[in-house]
Amino acid sequence: MRRRRALLLLCAATEPIPTPTITSSLAATATIAPTAVPTSVPTAAPTAASTRAPTAVPTSVPTAVPTSAPTVMPSPTSSPMPASVPVLPGVDVLMRDRLDLLRGRRLGLVTNATGRSRDGRSTIDVLQAESAWRLVSLFSPEHGIRGEAEAGQSVGSSVDQRTGLPIYSLYGETTRPTDAMLTGVDTLVYDIQDVGARTYTYISTLLEVMHAAAQHQLPLVVLDRPNPIGGDQVEGNVLDPRFVSFVGPAPIAMRYGLTIGELGHLFNGELGVGAELTVVQLQAWQRSMWYDQTELSWVNPSPNLRSLPAAALYPGIVLVEGTNLSEGRGTERPFEWIGAPWLDGQALADALNGAALAGVRFRPSDQTPDSSKFAGQACRGVAIEVVDRLQLRSMELGLRLLAAARAVAGGRVQLMANTFDRLAGTDQVRKAIEAARPVEDIVAAWQPELVHFRSVREKYLLYRDRTA
Repeated sequence: MRRRRALLLLCAATEPIPTPTITSSLAATATIAPTAVPTSVPTAAPTAASTRAPTAVPTSVPTAVPTSAPTVMPSPTSSPMPASVPVLPGVDVLMRDRLDLLRGRRLGLVTNATGRSRDGRSTIDVLQAESAWRLVSLFSPEHGIRGEAEAGQSVGSSVDQRTGLPIYSLYGETTRPTDAMLTGVDTLVYDIQDVGARTYTYISTLLEVMHAAAQHQLPLVVLDRPNPIGGDQVEGNVLDPRFVSFVGPAPIAMRYGLTIGELGHLFNGELGVGAELTVVQLQAWQRSMWYDQTELSWVNPSPNLRSLPAAALYPGIVLVEGTNLSEGRGTERPFEWIGAPWLDGQALADALNGAALAGVRFRPSDQTPDSSKFAGQACRGVAIEVVDRLQLRSMELGLRLLAAARAVAGGRVQLMANTFDRLAGTDQVRKAIEAARPVEDIVAAWQPELVHFRSVREKYLLYRDRTA
């Protein structure tokens, strides 16, 4: 979703991703809302090709691989406020209310391990078992169909061991479905759990699939899912169109406060994609809900996002990927710890706690990453604890953390311009940090564009209990 390898390869690409043109005209879109509430429910960065036109898929499909999902864990239960009517993801609403939507169609499903019904069944299995349509192919995003590939690791096409269906990778030779991949498909279906941050590449995959659907005049159905970090908070800078990449596909806020279905409507409306898009809405989800309030099981959306607190911190701590500090990959707490062999963790924790930042506290912590930056080296740093997630402003936190680390370690903390700027969606944030400008001034500078984005976003909200 923000990947060092992907970013380096993006930089090497010969053709940049086209800058999106903002338009006020809306493409054809539709939304399917739940029609009834049941009395009971089941319990429960790519290669350089990512910046170029899609390349042809290989004619031969590699050896079969299983698509068993990683262990599904109960959702974290901090501050739970479950709904009286159970939250149902779009796949459950489809199966209960809208079989007619796909009846007689030949489906290509874009999904991974996070595509699951409320009772924990894979969306692949749910759709494959239904006789009203025919599932003919699968498409996988970054991390692969099982969600186990590491960040930035190119994923090859393969075959689903259980169903025998081809799995076409959208994070390898191409990021957009090709003509060959779409042979025999007359409708595309998208079901992937997003994390609510601009740099997470699943939203780039959605946009690429939308472009393919428009190009081939195929209907696209998005089975909606909750925004795990809530849908009523919008924060961070809005991407500068000059910095569009696979870790920043459009001029949206870092934390955009939309579901994946709402974001699809925004892409269609503001970027003029022109896809024939239908969103099957969630049942009973409210904008103020965090994932642990939905009573849906938590499945790691990628190998290094292992908890809801990590997802809450991610929109800001992801910027550490663009520095020579470790963001915690290779430790037990990725995105909840940062450090380096030469960093004074105690001094950094004292500085950050002394600043009384809203919603978080810090403690010195030593880690030895077993992979990624500083693999095998003892590192000193700080663990980040979320104590009030409603007060947390993660991107501002990321800036304050970097500013404090530079104050403690001096010139040893380096920002890598190419990577950092693509993650930040601008070069202005990096330049301001390097010039030691106050974080308050950096945050103030992006407020006008953020206010405008909030206004644009309002048009695409499907769930209206509360807005930001």
